[in-house]
Amino acid sequence: MIDKRVKNAAEAVKDIETGMTVMFGGFGLCGIPENCIAELVNKNIGQLTCISNNAGVDDFGLGLLLHKKQIKKMISSYVGENAEFERQMLSGELEVELTPQGTLAEKCRAAQAGIPAFYTPAGYGTEVAEGKEIKDFNGKPHILEYAYNADFSIVKAWKGDYAGNLVFKSSARNFNYPMAGAGKITIAEVEELVEPGQLDPNQIHIPGIMVQRIFQGTDYEKRIEQRTTRKPLNHAD
Repeated sequence: MIDKRVKNAAEAVKDIETGMTVMFGGFGLCGIPENCIAELVNKNIGQLTCISNNAGVDDFGLGLLLHKKQIKKMISSYVGENAEFERQMLSGELEVELTPQGTLAEKCRAAQAGIPAFYTPAGYGTEVAEGKEIKDFNGKPHILEYAYNADFSIVKAWKGDYAGNLVFKSSARNFNYPMAGAGKITIAEVEELVEPGQLDPNQIHIPGIMVQRIFQGTDYEKRIEQRTTRKPLNHAD
């Protein structure tokens, strides 16, 4: 059995270089690879193309890379929580490719499965379809979309073993699941790293063959993007 463990985030991302394309799992601030993002900030490399459902917030997640202007292009679905992202986009400092969320997920999944392209009706009649091949299926127009071609895919899992098998927890499956195996090299940071055989085979979401490097992360903050609470009930009313 191949031991895919690396010591830490620094070793995991050591060969990510300026100008590369990198996928980042997570949804909002849920299930994001915090350790690897922090290490990329420390490496101070630039001109990155980042594929992620969102761009983090101003002081966390991919927002940290944005603040240091390490990202050249963002390929995302939802970007409404990051003021610095908005500023860079409107000023022309940041290239942005907005993609329907389902299309974004399928472009990742297609890359994971080795499927080069697919047709989807999402985005037809909008700017999303400009310059793309259109074909009718059952009388309905579809856009030809190509699978992503990323140098690295970085995901975050709840548990993993050193063979690379991964288990995600609850909603953190989100984009971590289709991005695992979708890059030329997949890096997994996990909350708990165990010995092979300790994971229930029936609970494994991603098999180890899709993962090239794995390490146990530390100091996860697990922030809440928008905390909304109900006002206390006034029982005197």
